[in-house]
Amino acid sequence: MRALEIVATGPMATVQDAGRFGHAALGVGRSGAADAASYALANRMLANPAGAAALEVTLGGLRVRARGPLTVTVTGADTPLRVDGRGAAMNSVLCLSDGAELVMGTPARGLRTYLGVRGGVDVPPVLGSRSTDVLAGLGPDLPAPGTVLPVGPPPPGFPNVDLVPVPAVGGPQTTLRVVPGPRRDWFTDGALTTLLASAYEVTSRSDRVGARLSGPVLDRARDGELPSEGMVPGSLQVPPTGEPVLFLADHPVTGGYPVIAVVRSADLPLAAQARPGTAIRFTL
Repeated sequence: MRALEIVATGPMATVQDAGRFGHAALGVGRSGAADAASYALANRMLANPAGAAALEVTLGGLRVRARGPLTVTVTGADTPLRVDGRGAAMNSVLCLSDGAELVMGTPARGLRTYLGVRGGVDVPPVLGSRSTDVLAGLGPDLPAPGTVLPVGPPPPGFPNVDLVPVPAVGGPQTTLRVVPGPRRDWFTDGALTTLLASAYEVTSRSDRVGARLSGPVLDRARDGELPSEGMVPGSLQVPPTGEPVLFLADHPVTGGYPVIAVVRSADLPLAAQARPGTAIRFTL
């Protein structure tokens, strides 16, 4: 059996694929890789099907051992890599012999790194997806030292590149494009202007559910409670404190706080790589 044995996980590692589609009416969100672009790159480099499952690693620290020969790649936040003690390159196709160990350091910038394996991580799917939804508690358990993750059969195609040059992800600041939200009328005329003119900082109270932001308060024009309504990734929901929360991959499917704006889906990979301390600006 070909498999990945987890030796150490670092701060957090989860199994993720493209997501769990079509179940929002049942209260089940999409989940899936937070940085969908880096995840998709890993599968393309390995000639995997687009939805093959990979490991999403937060702030590095992962250490895995190959059971059987494996072909892997590492994308996303640029982290120091070593294979059996030797340095290895990000965004390259790596061949692990049986028993070889791959070790990730801590990325200097960015937040999430993806370990793709040719054949995909072959854990049992739940509602059509192998993703771990940390809010709903669906999907495979969080890997722990000693966990053995089976790897599926290799696809018929073969990787046709050895190395993909891509710009580094993450950084001290990022700009996200937004469209006005469905509850803009719940805010004063100046609230959207404040959002677009200010820098907000990602706080340590952030995870796959959402990024809590610290910055100028967005004043409401209306009091009272809003009936719960559907939420999408990228929603900027504003609780009574006035500081927005940016919903990410494992966000709740409904919410009762007004949404002042929504980040474009194309920019969500940038949001997923914003680690605590990152300054975020918004633009229409």
